[in-house]
Amino acid sequence: MCEGEPQGKSFAQRMVGVMIRFLLRFIGLICLAAAFILLIYDGTKSIAGNRVFLTSVRSLWELLNAASLAKLEPTIRSYVGGYLWDPVMVAILAAPSWGLLGFLGILFLLLGRRKKPLIGYARS
Repeated sequence: MCEGEPQGKSFAQRMVGVMIRFLLRFIGLICLAAAFILLIYDGTKSIAGNRVFLTSVRSLWELLNAASLAKLEPTIRSYVGGYLWDPVMVAILAAPSWGLLGFLGILFLLLGRRKKPLIGYARS
């Protein structure tokens, strides 16, 4: 039985929780590895060019799949209007790609961690 899990759960319910935590940690580690690779890429490009180069999320997305990026703006504008696109998405797309992937990796790792057992209290 896993630590911190209530006694009343069945084996299948416990295994689903374990598998979801594993999947979240795996995705988090992949994101952190990609962030590290992009950080090294930007660093070597900056050293070679004698100035700071940052690969934005927009340029990385265009490199991977430009068609989906072109469909993103009309989709967001049709559902939410221009309020979400201009201040929020433009800022996210202008951010360094290694920073966004690093943030997502840490977030997934935190979501996939095992909960610490409470001492003296029952967790339900």
